[in-house]
Amino acid sequence: MKIIRPMVTVLIAFLAAICLAPTALGFCGFYVAKADTKLYNKASEVIIARNGDRTILTMANDYQGNIKDFAIVVPVPVVLQQEQVRVGDPKIIERLDAFSAPRLVEYFDPDPCGDDDLSGGFGTRGGPPMAASPVMRRRDESALGVTVEARFTVGEYDILILSARESNGLETWLKRNGYRIPQGGSQLLQPYIRQNMKFFVAKVNLSEFAKSGYKFLRPLQIAYESPRFMLPIRLGTINATTEQDLIVYLLSPKGQTEITNYRTVKIPSNTEIPLFVKNQFGDFYKAMFQTAYTREGKNIAFIEYAWDMAGCDPCSAQPLNPEELRQAGVFWLTPGGGTNVFITRLHVRYTSDKFPEDLMFQETANRQFFQGRYILRHPFSGEIQCEEGQRYQRVLAERFEREAQTLAQLTGWNIQEIRQKMPTTALQPQNIPFWRNIWP
Repeated sequence: MKIIRPMVTVLIAFLAAICLAPTALGFCGFYVAKADTKLYNKASEVIIARNGDRTILTMANDYQGNIKDFAIVVPVPVVLQQEQVRVGDPKIIERLDAFSAPRLVEYFDPDPCGDDDLSGGFGTRGGPPMAASPVMRRRDESALGVTVEARFTVGEYDILILSARESNGLETWLKRNGYRIPQGGSQLLQPYIRQNMKFFVAKVNLSEFAKSGYKFLRPLQIAYESPRFMLPIRLGTINATTEQDLIVYLLSPKGQTEITNYRTVKIPSNTEIPLFVKNQFGDFYKAMFQTAYTREGKNIAFIEYAWDMAGCDPCSAQPLNPEELRQAGVFWLTPGGGTNVFITRLHVRYTSDKFPEDLMFQETANRQFFQGRYILRHPFSGEIQCEEGQRYQRVLAERFEREAQTLAQLTGWNIQEIRQKMPTTALQPQNIPFWRNIWP
């Protein structure tokens, strides 16, 4: 008896086992670390490049296992032909992730006794601003209400485009053709059938994969025209036992892209945190995201980055060049016409109960810049011999305490443990006469 290995949920897909063989001010700083998707064990990623009704969707997967056991079923709004499907370059997703990831930056206080402009304030709270016969197969499909609209191979994938009249028939067809449908699959397929959506089914062509020379499955890209601006995520919850992380890179010539059927808010940002976080930024960001996610009710989408692709400040990676943008699906650029691409990075952590609907998007004309950005501010370490320097020393301890309180609030970490990790000199002003505490 053959054992079917459990599948890993990827992206927006329905996974099944197969039995077959403008310049922003105040954002300057020194970038030192980023919170990219490597922080998450199972983070699906998708790129959506959209202008008007035209869309190119890039679907990445984090599948691990025997590639003969890989398949996806994705609802799509139209029947796709072979020329509308291609295999993408996984490096493009890595580039977008690196460019848009939340980042840690550091500043260094100037000499308080020097002539530097201290208008930014070393005591400010927020830092800088911000195989049946063909005849029998067709007869069987017809009886089940399933139509194979298209069948082709692209790269290492065999592709089917299916339409169906009812979900039980589609479920039966998939099972008879070697796909094991998890319990509850038929119920989740039905809403897409009512909307007259089609089903993009892909499995690995083993001989083509062997010839490709790749060790991992490459992302799939599909191009289509439809007024529907949405991303189906419900099928991805069938096998899920934990919360799912989804990173969506939305590319538009207009501005920020938002989710319309769930709240879209900015991730907490532009805050000063203690210096020791530099060595554990990943732990910090995961804890901060989970705290914000829980505080907001677990049914929200977070903007982690929104910026014009022509620049960045500070840059955690260089902006994508026109050729890389083309590989990411950007189709509206013209030679010599500049880079008119606005990127919105959305981070959604979802479960079937908190996200009962697919994600519906809308483009906006909002081109306001935003980034998940966290600040380390190093105190001046030189000799201080001036009245302004003495004031600086008095407020320094207050600033460190604020940083400790901010970190505790953002992450839920114990405030006493945070203080213990901070230098003792940071907690008490040094060499300051006692009367200065009440007579500034």
